[in-house]
Amino acid sequence: MNEGVNNQNLKEKTAQGLFWSFLSSGGIQLLNLVIGIFLARLLSPAEYGIVGVLAIFTLIAGNLQESGFGVALVNIKDIKHNDYNAVFWFNTAMSLLLYLILFLCAPLIASFYHQPALVPLSRYLFLAFIFAALGISPNAMLARSLKMKEKAYTSLSALIISGTVGVVMAFKGFSYWSLATQQILYNMVICFGRYYYTRWCPTFKVDFTPVKQMFSFSYKVLITAVLTTINNNLLTVVFGRLFPVHAVGNFTQANKWNNMANQLVTNTVAQVAQPVLTRINDDNERQRRVFGKMLRFTAFLAFPAMFGLSLVAPQLILTTIGEKWLGSIPLLQILCISGAFIPLYTVYQNLFLSQGKSDIYMWLTIGQIAIMLAAVIACHSFGITTMVIAFACVNVVWLMAWQLFASRLIGYSFMSMLRDLLPFLVIALSVMGVTWLVTLPVSNIYLLLVIRIVIAALLYALTMKLLKAKIYQECIDFVRSRKKKNNIKSS
Repeated sequence: MNEGVNNQNLKEKTAQGLFWSFLSSGGIQLLNLVIGIFLARLLSPAEYGIVGVLAIFTLIAGNLQESGFGVALVNIKDIKHNDYNAVFWFNTAMSLLLYLILFLCAPLIASFYHQPALVPLSRYLFLAFIFAALGISPNAMLARSLKMKEKAYTSLSALIISGTVGVVMAFKGFSYWSLATQQILYNMVICFGRYYYTRWCPTFKVDFTPVKQMFSFSYKVLITAVLTTINNNLLTVVFGRLFPVHAVGNFTQANKWNNMANQLVTNTVAQVAQPVLTRINDDNERQRRVFGKMLRFTAFLAFPAMFGLSLVAPQLILTTIGEKWLGSIPLLQILCISGAFIPLYTVYQNLFLSQGKSDIYMWLTIGQIAIMLAAVIACHSFGITTMVIAFACVNVVWLMAWQLFASRLIGYSFMSMLRDLLPFLVIALSVMGVTWLVTLPVSNIYLLLVIRIVIAALLYALTMKLLKAKIYQECIDFVRSRKKKNNIKSS
């Protein structure tokens, strides 16, 4: 009886967590879209490019300061204040040390990219990850409790404040400084919000024993996070070294739109997957069932979202940010293909982390980096577009490696994966193909954008309903139940 109640509670918490994660991710990406449109109209590809080449440094610094302890805190069964406190002080010390190192390395970074302006800009921008470090422990608290509503409020507030300031600064002529300020403010507000909702406060009685105990798990997560960051920003580094800064700006813009779309799904799943899978990591049968359902839910959202973005990319870019970004359109369409599979990686990664298998997570990422690097280098003489195609192909194919190890870990077979993913893949591609054919006669770019979005959305929903897709029906039922509860409360 208790087990049934616990199962129901976990199912309800998971559904609520996914609901609030989706609202949070959707709101964030919608705001990112609006803010991004304003900034892209006010700034040039070269101004975007000069900030874009610094992304890898700030992201790697963020990986190093967290050192995998955020994930480790979520995995601990019986957690205490001392665990959070030790991680807080360790991350604070690491962030200050890393900022000092990067501050001194700023001239070297500027020299590598042949951009003297990067010296003061990088020293300013790198302040962002100090605030990010301060918020890691309270963020783990929110994740463990599946408090996705509070995380949603925090993220949305941070984006509204930082985005507004960034747009105003760009309008006033602060150029790339507006983008840097936006990033710093975003991390600052996120940090304050996490402390507000957890009411947690670090203490000066510091014992680093928990850090030592977590290290065997967390260092593998750290290495993997750094390598993943390198993988995700590999093309930006190569482009920044080999091509003019405006070409980097076009790729940065394309990658930004791609990330906005796939992160809507990735963040929805990522915030819930590890806490939920960790709670049931001692029951392979149940974890296999939950894992398959998470994959289906992810595919249900990711495939139509990403293939749909690829379909409307020309109209979307031209109508929102203008012809000066024309060079980003083919890059965005290619990135969307691999972007459809990126959220699926998140589900696999959280499976391994929930089982404490950070070594599998690490080695699979290392393998992906090595193949990606070889493919990109082999294609560099053919230009940017071919390099992006190689990058996208490796991202799609390498999912099979993750599936192989998932099969060995919990018995989730290759055929199970095909049954869970293939229907959504085929339906999404078919819907986009039909939409493209039907809308060919439409010449007005604004009308074409609206019609393609409406037709694709209606066709996909209708197909899901006719085929009686369980995931689709569960989503509809959950939204109806939420609406019913809200009506009861209001009455």
